[in-house]
This record gives sequence, C-alpha cells and structure tokens, in this order.
Amino acid sequence: MKQDVEVLVVGAGPVGLTMAIALRRLDMRVRVVDRAPGTNREPRADVIFPRAGEALGALGVGETIRRHAYEMESGTVFSSGRRVGTFITGRLSSRYPTAMTIEQHQIERLLTEELARLGVTVDWRTRVTDLAQDDAGVHVTVEHPHQRVEHIEAAWVVGCDGVRSTVRRRLGIAFPGAERRNMQVVQGNVVPSWSLTDKPGNGYFFLAPYRSVIAFPTPGCGYRIFCVRDNPEPRQDDAPTLRELRDLVAEAARMPELDLVLTEPVWLSRARFADRIATRLRSGRVLLAGDAAHTWAPLGGHGMNVGMLGAYNLGWKLAAVHRGQAADPLLDTYDAEQRVLAEGVIRDMRTSPMEMVLPPGANGLRGLLVGAMLRSSSMQRRTEWMMSDFGRHHRHSPLSWHRSRWPTGGPRAGDRLPDVPVVTADGHPSRLHDLLGYNRWTLLHHMRYADTAAENALRLVQAACPAPMTFVPIAAAGREAARSLGDPANFLLVRPDGHIGLVCPVNRPAGLRDYMRRHLVGDPRPVPDAPAVAGRAAG
Repeated sequence: MKQDVEVLVVGAGPVGLTMAIALRRLDMRVRVVDRAPGTNREPRADVIFPRAGEALGALGVGETIRRHAYEMESGTVFSSGRRVGTFITGRLSSRYPTAMTIEQHQIERLLTEELARLGVTVDWRTRVTDLAQDDAGVHVTVEHPHQRVEHIEAAWVVGCDGVRSTVRRRLGIAFPGAERRNMQVVQGNVVPSWSLTDKPGNGYFFLAPYRSVIAFPTPGCGYRIFCVRDNPEPRQDDAPTLRELRDLVAEAARMPELDLVLTEPVWLSRARFADRIATRLRSGRVLLAGDAAHTWAPLGGHGMNVGMLGAYNLGWKLAAVHRGQAADPLLDTYDAEQRVLAEGVIRDMRTSPMEMVLPPGANGLRGLLVGAMLRSSSMQRRTEWMMSDFGRHHRHSPLSWHRSRWPTGGPRAGDRLPDVPVVTADGHPSRLHDLLGYNRWTLLHHMRYADTAAENALRLVQAACPAPMTFVPIAAAGREAARSLGDPANFLLVRPDGHIGLVCPVNRPAGLRDYMRRHLVGDPRPVPDAPAVAGRAAG
C-alpha cells in the first residue's frame, strides 16, 4: 500500500500535539487532523507536573512552556477558615522541580507553534468518518469543510480524540468504568477580592464540610478556582453562575464579603466524571492515547499529564517498530505500562485527602491530619514526590529486567532514571538527564570500567543492536548522587523516554544480549548466561 503518511494523529489537544512533536523529533512523517475549528479557547486543564515537564523538555518544548507559566512554589492550607500550614516545593532533583500552572488553551497554542516549526500544521475542521486496517496499513476516511471527502493511507494511526473518541468506537473497543458518586466539580477563572497575598506560584487550599476548594494563580487570568463538592442535584447540568462559585468559595474559606470578577476568556464549568480505561490501547496498527484511552475525575490535575506521558512513551516505540529497530511486541508494552499508570493515578486520587467530599466530623479530622503532615518535612517530601509523578514506574512491564544479584539500593528496572549530578569521562560536570536522548538508548556504567575487558565485551554485544545506542561512562558527583545510582558494578540500560530498561552487572554481557534479542531483535530464545568477563576495573 502506498502510504500518504507514516503516522496519522487524530486529535490536536495537548496529548495529540505532544504525540506529533515526539514523532517529528524522530523524523517520522506525521499528519494531524481535528474536527474543531482551531486551538481550544477554553482553559480546561491548567497544571503540568514535573515528570511531564521533563518529557516536554526532552522533546524541546519544555522551556517554552516554562517561560509562559508560573512555577508552583507553595500552597497554604485552611480548614474551616483556620490556617493549618503551608506546603513548600522545590526539593526535587530535576530541571523541572516544580509544577507549572498554565491554561490548556495556551499549552495548545505553544505546542501548535512548535509543531509548525517542525513542518506540520494541523488540519482543522477535519473529522474522521471511517477507519479500516490490514497488515499493510490503515485506510482512513476524513471529511473536510463543505463535505469534501479525503481518503488517507497511513502506516499507523494514533487516536487522541478524547472521551467520545471516534477512533475507539470505530475499532469497537469498550470503555468500561463507573461514575464518581456524589461528586461534582465546579470551576472558574476569576480575580478574588480577598486580603490574602497574591503572588505567582503561591496558591491556597480551603477544606470545608462537603467541599474542598483549590485556588492557584494562572498567567493572564487571575486564579483558577477548582471546587470539589457534593452533588445535591444530580440532574443539574448547566454551567454554574458566578454567584454560585462565589458562594462555594466564600463558605469554604469563611470569607462572607468575598467578591469574584470573571477574567477573559470566560471559564465557568460544572462537570461530573467517570473513571474509565479502554479495554485495549492497541488494535493492530491503531493505538489510543489521552482521554481516548483513559479518563477520570480531575482530582489532582493529572489527566493531561498522564496523557502527555503516554505520548512520550509511545512515540519512540512506534518509530522504532516502524523502522525495524525493535520487534513488534515492543508496542504492546505501551498498553501494559500506560494501563498501570492510569490505574495507579485513579487509585491514588480517590484517596487524596485534599479533594475528598467529607461530612463535618471527618473534615475536622482531615484538617488535623493535614496540619500534622505539613509540620513534617519527611511527609512534605513524600507528598511532593508523589505529586511530581517521579515515583510512577514500569517495574512490572515486560520491558523491565532487573538482573542485579544483590539488593544494593539505587534505581530498579522500570524506574525513572534519577536526574542527579555526575561527572563524565572527560571530567566535565553534567546532569544525568542531559546525557540521554529521545532518539536513542543509553548505556550508563561507572567510568572505572571504561576501556576494560568488561566494557569491550558490552560493546561487542551492542554492535548487533538494531536500534541506536550510546555508551556513557560516568561517576556520581557526590554521596547523594552515588546513593541514587546504586551499585557502581551495575550498568543501566536507559530507554529513550528516560526509564531504565535493564539493570545488570557490567561483567555479564549476556544480560544485554538477551534483552536486545527479546525486545529489539524479536527473538525470544534465552541466551545462556556467559561466565563473568575477566578483567580489572580501572581506578
């Protein structure tokens, strides 16, 4: 089949645009279609957490987002009008150590501009009407304005077309789940009249019976007010009035004289949500990402982030399989890993104390518990780590092999590689993530093994790898970095998306050979473990 494009991305929201940028960074021929008339003018999602920030940074657009965002530095918590403490961020070792607040329509504008610089413009007002696939590719029928019909031949299709995904429905993939009971979310972008300090990056949480309110400054539009409340009128589906939002915030914050003024663009929203995950995220040459693949109540603000991380996960795998640099089952690991990620976020957000709908007694207890947590530096660090998504891992993925023989600490296969300071073989200091590349695998090992028999044996194995792979000898810069990296006798094989695929002793090259044969060459036969390579480590 003669293909018009290598990948057709359906949907130009934040996830679809991230998907297209990731593929273009890998020089894939991409086309993006969306039934909307243009980039979204509604604010919707408004926070990018650190792990998604790292992903966008690796794709070359993270700094652009940062320049237009506020970095979230702190959040002060009130319970029934009483201040219980302040949460401080900035402890994480990363180029993106804090969450960034920026409205979704601004994110889409910046991503669309970046995609245009990469040679791709979105086909707006273009909707998918039919889709069929065979072993050679995917046949997609789209309709342009004035009922002009076009037939597109693509090697692959990625459906990023939202909760009501046409791609998912055309594939006949079920979208099971259940609605959240007794919960609605009321949102608005406003300028409040309160006497609290207004400072970019510093927000407020107001906990009260049957509701919790989150308010964070957002560039260009005052505060995003996000209220999780009970659902006394389940059939009410009209947008909230400004007066309704004001009353909810005033009662939760104990500020009876509070006034709110709407900003532009006007954003008042009432929504109810269900937790749903598609039964399959891959059907042959068609894959699902973002809200087309999974959706849940916006507790914690992680929906857009998880979708972006899914696109970051999928992009390099799709390019590798298409080019014969990896075996086809590599694409199935996207389904396995993204499903676990979505399930974990749904589970964690259901128990988030900051956004539960609680009666008076339980709300009072919540205030006491949150206050105690905020007085504990270790609990603050733990909470910041959880919210960053740095702890989200792929340890149970078929793509994660841990072959270290002793529990010596450090990262495990499937973990995000720590972004710690290191020294390279030429003596230059560097952050570890700066040594990675989205277009290649990276094999990290301690520089004491550089130019030894052990490294030479690994290089001989690597020569048969069908995918790009670089060797990087490093040494940890400091005791904390050394603890984060674990046993220096192990090498770390890092995937293009910054997760560790293989942890194995440097003198066991058969571990690397077996991993490559299974996941990149596509030969599942195990390789007998060779004897340890003799040779003295340098240094």
